[in-house]
Amino acid sequence: MQEWINEFVDTFKLNFIEKERWKLIVEGFGNTLKITFFAVLIGIAIGVVIALIRSTYDNNKEDYKRKGGIGYVVMSILNGICNIYLTVIRGTPVTVQLLIMYFVICASSRDGLMIAIMCFGINSGAYVAEIFRGGIMSIDKGQFEAGRSLGFNYIQTMVYIIIPQMFKVVLPTLCNEFIVLLKETSIAGYVGIRDLTKAGDLIRGQTFSAYMPLIAVALIYLILVMILTWLLGKLERRLRKSER
Repeated sequence: MQEWINEFVDTFKLNFIEKERWKLIVEGFGNTLKITFFAVLIGIAIGVVIALIRSTYDNNKEDYKRKGGIGYVVMSILNGICNIYLTVIRGTPVTVQLLIMYFVICASSRDGLMIAIMCFGINSGAYVAEIFRGGIMSIDKGQFEAGRSLGFNYIQTMVYIIIPQMFKVVLPTLCNEFIVLLKETSIAGYVGIRDLTKAGDLIRGQTFSAYMPLIAVALIYLILVMILTWLLGKLERRLRKSER
């Protein structure tokens, strides 16, 4: 037992203490959090816009057709653009999207962190949009009629009545999407970003010891996911209490 403990301590020192390799983990952890946080904001912004366009078109398609005019043309074009975006983003791997963003679209820039934030945000936006749209479409249409009876126009009805209810419906799925996004950032090392996974890989390459750095990285991801899950549970319980 003592021999195993001594070996564990020596391996720990080799991987994290010597040459201050622990700083790689700290740097990677910070970059992972930055990418995830800002990608979530971009994903929510894109998701809200696309969900509103698609749900508005679906809910009012017959009215637009009957009235015709520029409104119908504009909404049809916007809905078509949104459908193309969703098809392309959800139909291609995020790794390929990241490589295309880095080596093709943003080839003149080498700000890998910003490129990763944009790529993961755009990717997440497609899934968030469908989550939001599903939440909006799940709200009873009587809620729309109630808003109109109160004198609200369509936008006011969405803002004050539909969207608050929608958030309660989609919150668990939305938070799960953010957990998936956190884990997806582990591929950021493909474009030279020292994220958490890349940090573990760099340590492994320097020490030729795979066990310690990779297990440490896995544990950090696990702890982050557990914290997010715990916060989600608290938020859901609070929302249930507010409904009562």
